[in-house]
Amino acid sequence: MSIIRNHRRPARIATVAAALGFAILAATPTALAANTIDLQRVGPVNVEVAYNCEASAGVTAVKVMVGAPEAESPSATGAQNAVTCDGSDQTTVVMLTGPGGQEAPMSKGQTVQVRMALVDANDMVVAGNNTKVTLG
Repeated sequence: MSIIRNHRRPARIATVAAALGFAILAATPTALAANTIDLQRVGPVNVEVAYNCEASAGVTAVKVMVGAPEAESPSATGAQNAVTCDGSDQTTVVMLTGPGGQEAPMSKGQTVQVRMALVDANDMVVAGNNTKVTLG
């Protein structure tokens, strides 16, 4: 009789462990959610990005830098502080300005690298992406 009981005990322990693991995963879906940002469109003075973030990520802004792929610094930057982080897909347009607040020095046909990021209150990157494109 004791052999049969010992045989059932590991199966019961495995079942309980699996149930606990599932319960933990089901209770914390935000921990598994991905924060993402992708380029939609780019023009000489603005960039449209698509993003998705959870409220728990602490995202406070979308920041963008645009410039020549081999440049040491960006020729234009911009930020959008009005972000919605609720786990659904969002889009926003970030207006670009050149150094010192001047007009963004980019033109049609120019190949640029676009770096975009979801950042938190400390300017730490939560999610980021970069893409090389030709302005159309």
